[in-house]
Amino acid sequence: MNTMVYKGYSASIEYSDNDGCFIGHVVGIRDRVGFHGESVDELKKAFYEAVEDYLETCSVIGKEPQKPYSGKLMLRIPPELHANIAAAAQVKGQSINQWISKALTQASQA
Repeated sequence: MNTMVYKGYSASIEYSDNDGCFIGHVVGIRDRVGFHGESVDELKKAFYEAVEDYLETCSVIGKEPQKPYSGKLMLRIPPELHANIAAAAQVKGQSINQWISKALTQASQA
């Protein structure tokens, strides 16, 4: 999946062979925000316009725009894994948060 980011909003991008254009959707919010373009430059411009339109529409109707993910993630893991992660972080001289953030960054870019 290819992505673009603008004002903290991310979009997933796909190419539609049937339509002969790129199609994008803002991800990470429940509201549906889509856009399309025939070139990368056109797609980028349409994405920026879609985010701006979304924010303006929310303002006009008095709705708080949904925010992309906060960066806080709660998860449950086995105590043994928690202990192993704590030990690995300590060996690296990092906090558990720093260690996990680096591990997740590497995994998400693979």
